[in-house]
Amino acid sequence: MPVRLGLRVLVSAPRRNELPAEARSVHRPAHMKIVAVANQKGGVGKTTTAVNLGCALAERGQRILIVDFDPQGNATSSLGMQELEGESLYESLLGGASIVERIFPTRLERLFLVPADLDLAGAEVEIARMNDHLTRLKQTLSILRSDQTFDFILLDCPPSLGILMTNALAAADEILTPIQCEYFALEGLVKIVRVVEQVRDSGANEQVEIGGIVMTMFDGRTKLSAQVVAEVRAHFGERVYATVIPRTVRLSEAPSFGKSVLEYDPKGTAARAYRALAEEFLKRHDSLASVRG
Repeated sequence: MPVRLGLRVLVSAPRRNELPAEARSVHRPAHMKIVAVANQKGGVGKTTTAVNLGCALAERGQRILIVDFDPQGNATSSLGMQELEGESLYESLLGGASIVERIFPTRLERLFLVPADLDLAGAEVEIARMNDHLTRLKQTLSILRSDQTFDFILLDCPPSLGILMTNALAAADEILTPIQCEYFALEGLVKIVRVVEQVRDSGANEQVEIGGIVMTMFDGRTKLSAQVVAEVRAHFGERVYATVIPRTVRLSEAPSFGKSVLEYDPKGTAARAYRALAEEFLKRHDSLASVRG
């Protein structure tokens, strides 16, 4: 596959069932985690969190794969890789290609991407007709779970409760839910909780749970933001991350330049917040590993 737009992509496509050599060149972790960044409500900072948390984790030495699972492809364009048309998981979900043929290195070290495009919307229709329609993504990701190339896979989910979303929840070890610091913040979270229960009851993934909640778009100038954070913490306790993501102009501007806010405004308040979130995220997972180990 040719290099496009100067991006540091592989010169030739990896062979079926073989991961990119650049990803395989580092030590493999004992346990890979698949985290679905999900909220059925749009405009809550879901893609922003998936991209910037992924970049912050990669900065800290973690091997990260972001899977853009939203037909709108916002995570793909946020990383400046929107020219990768026809490289989404469409064929992989339908059994026509291995996911390893859809993994591309980004310009950032240790950060990889499976891009998305509008073909995924068509896949949703076709998957719905299959007997195993809830577990297509789980099966697609199984080679990565057995290979243990990446430390974390972040699934950027569409803002809906359709087949793609339920596939992501069925494939994930846990869910990370961004919630904006605005009125009706709990509304979307309640619906996610119900969908999680449905996925468990279906048998598609009996272990999935909401592992963390991230408060986004915090505006320190208003009482409402603080009230919403307090209310969510009162309901969900320690599941809510201590780190709060602020609403900033730089954070909103960064995707239009095809950059994470860590690149676009590395010393800004939003970049510092996502680095703090990454540190808290890793501490939580170290604690979980110790408990389970």
